[in-house]
Amino acid sequence: MTVFDPTEHPHRRFNPLTQEWVIVSAQRLKRPWLGKVETPARVDLPKHDPKCYLCPGNERSNGTQNPNYEDTYVFKNDFPVLLSGPPAPAEADNDLFVSSGLDGVCRVACFSGRHDLTLAEMDPEGIEKVIDMWIDQINELSQTYKWVQVFENKGAMMGCSNPHPHCQIWGQNNLPTQALREDQSQRAYMEKHGSPLLVDYANKESANGDRTIFENYDWIVVVPYWASWPYELMLLPKRHISHLNEISGAEKKNLATIMSQLLICYDNLFETSFPYSAGFHGMPFSGGNQSHWQLHAHFYPPLLRSATVKKFMVGYEMLGEIQRDLTAEQAADKLRSLPTVHYLQK
Repeated sequence: MTVFDPTEHPHRRFNPLTQEWVIVSAQRLKRPWLGKVETPARVDLPKHDPKCYLCPGNERSNGTQNPNYEDTYVFKNDFPVLLSGPPAPAEADNDLFVSSGLDGVCRVACFSGRHDLTLAEMDPEGIEKVIDMWIDQINELSQTYKWVQVFENKGAMMGCSNPHPHCQIWGQNNLPTQALREDQSQRAYMEKHGSPLLVDYANKESANGDRTIFENYDWIVVVPYWASWPYELMLLPKRHISHLNEISGAEKKNLATIMSQLLICYDNLFETSFPYSAGFHGMPFSGGNQSHWQLHAHFYPPLLRSATVKKFMVGYEMLGEIQRDLTAEQAADKLRSLPTVHYLQK
């Protein structure tokens, strides 16, 4: 009788956070690739670009001049998705054409005055300043908005229109779809098991080790068992923390260190400035008991085979179910094998 081999036999894995299934079909990596090939990311950027609207001292499109900042700099997005206090649509009179009001704010947050840096090339001390900025923004926006989303789109492949190191921070008066799914799943798990879902998960991954990439006293980085993207990672605290603004000084230093390791690992995988979308999920600021929530960060990179071949979420993924071409364990083995020094520093 044939014995199940996850690297050869298609199977499904369940994501308890989103209540979705993922098809794993690692045997597909053997197929030849004749599809689209991307252009590798540029690495020859200047320290200061006079045409960049995020660089220190430069003028933005609305006429505002940036200060001559060196570290972090936050400003209200000049072309925001969310607006503060817009009129609400009329109440629906049926169940087929339903809409709702949306109130919020969008901010741009620069990591450094240096145009040619990425988080992967910053030292842990510089990353710690970025974490301080995130915490300050969360503390401020949580006074007004139920949901505060810190996220970064890195690289043109992920839709980033400016290579200057930056992220976005949005505050809004409702829970977005992904946050609502995670809220419901974590609440249901807490009611059933009496402990937070992602605290239990981090403990089990730490004990198992098959999908663990980095781990220190306070944090763990894993390829999730249910990962969708080829080299997807999840960053988790090892104690129960509801949001980023609850971490201690020691935890902040260790977070900066493990983020540096994680991002260097990504760049070293294909020796390129690795594209990704990433962001932190923490408890909603809507009052009530939020003890089911556990802080975590998702990292979703599109690259699959090389710096020029990415994973496309199309066809069956859009119409049926997400499918991935290597197991989480294979991805973890590959990432763990990489050097810890950034390839540009060799």
